[in-house]
Amino acid sequence: MVPGKKTDKKGTAESFGEMFRVFGEAISEIFNDPQLKEKAREFGDSAANAARTFGSRFQDEDVKARFRAVGKAAQDFGKSIADRFK
Repeated sequence: MVPGKKTDKKGTAESFGEMFRVFGEAISEIFNDPQLKEKAREFGDSAANAARTFGSRFQDEDVKARFRAVGKAAQDFGKSIADRFK
């Protein structure tokens, strides 16, 4: 196994979990809810652990395409929210 690939998978799994943690923290701050923040952290940790388990799937072309669609939807959502508060 190439050492760089293992690091990349770990980075992907960690960023996957971090995405949920950051999203949850932002939502909990909006609603000023510490319990929601804790649940988001737990969910992010769980998502990162799951991502480590199926890390090799991140290399599948079908999975890459699906994550690109998720990324596009997240960008569209962020732009919509930003436009709303201009």
